[in-house]
Amino acid sequence: MAIEPSSFVPLALGFFGLGVGYLIYGPQELIGYPARDRRVDITTGIWGIWMPGFLQFVTGVLLFVGLSWFSSFTEPPLYMAAVAFTAYGVHWWALGMGRVFGSDPRPNALMAIPFIVLSVLGAVVFFGAHDNPVGGLFVGLALVYICEFFASLGSVLWGRALGLVHTATGLWLMYLTVAAVLNMARGFNLPL
Repeated sequence: MAIEPSSFVPLALGFFGLGVGYLIYGPQELIGYPARDRRVDITTGIWGIWMPGFLQFVTGVLLFVGLSWFSSFTEPPLYMAAVAFTAYGVHWWALGMGRVFGSDPRPNALMAIPFIVLSVLGAVVFFGAHDNPVGGLFVGLALVYICEFFASLGSVLWGRALGLVHTATGLWLMYLTVAAVLNMARGFNLPL
């Protein structure tokens, strides 16, 4: 069953969800506020599960369904977006639950390796498609996972670097959210 192609690609939902997660985790990692304790970890874990986890997963599934079942989305780079949003969404469920349950962060170092690969792949796809704003997002994501690798092994300096990269990438995601919404809902032509 094919339906008319849609210009309403749900990218803003995924951008917003991940941006919220990064802007919750980033400042805490960067400046240490609020200080981590059991109650804060439960709260940030819940936010991690629902905002970046659920919203990215939903975005990825919607993109896959639109690309493969209904042909409502037709641009090939959206396949990379579907893979990334789905994988990053499930990844955030694991991160959020790890915070809630007080798990050991060291295995996250090994998780970071395939997510570096996925991030570099996204940069190649989107820069290759001349979508530099989203290509830049994937550069930010690659930096997140490089920092995550070392921070997960206990490096305080890399933990602060992770906070800086989370915050900067989170702000870029807020720009991408605004651009996607205004371009689709109001006919703006912001770079996206």
